[in-house]
Amino acid sequence: MTGDLALIADLVPAGSRVLDLGCGNGELLDHLQRARGCSGYGVEIADDNLLACARRGVNVVQLNLEDGLALFDDRSFDVVLQLQTLQHLRNTERMLRETARIGRIGIVSFPNFAHWPNRLSVLRGRMPVTRTLPYEWYDTPNIRVGTFADFEVLARRNGLTILDSFGVERGRAVRRWPNLRASVAVFKIERT
Repeated sequence: MTGDLALIADLVPAGSRVLDLGCGNGELLDHLQRARGCSGYGVEIADDNLLACARRGVNVVQLNLEDGLALFDDRSFDVVLQLQTLQHLRNTERMLRETARIGRIGIVSFPNFAHWPNRLSVLRGRMPVTRTLPYEWYDTPNIRVGTFADFEVLARRNGLTILDSFGVERGRAVRRWPNLRASVAVFKIERT
């Protein structure tokens, strides 16, 4: 498991009921079940990732997040994970509100566009291509990019409280100047 996922796993209380939105191959949910005694479901759209989840023994539901999460009741999970998915969604605000509605807490991560190498690349007149943003501008699955400051405004505007936030760079937590020094932003939120 990557350092990013290990840091995020530490934010999830042992024994939690977890919903992982855009769970990919189920690696994190599998780890949470085995190492932290969690239970729950992944939500994924890609067939190959569904198969990988099934092979790991991870419960997974095939669903397009753009269609919403009406099948889940309010507060039906202790933790809702939304890791590296917001930048792919058209209706980010709605999905963030759904995360807060369904879970007692939400954990959100996304590529931090304000990381200093990205700023330098834009200053040179080019869109960045990095480990966290590995695609050329014309061939990216990302619909948008965001920063720590952007997310803080979005959270406040949607009545969310930020319980914790930090950046991640090369598998390590960055708490001092994360908007400048970290390639990934991580927020732990709850509904106010």
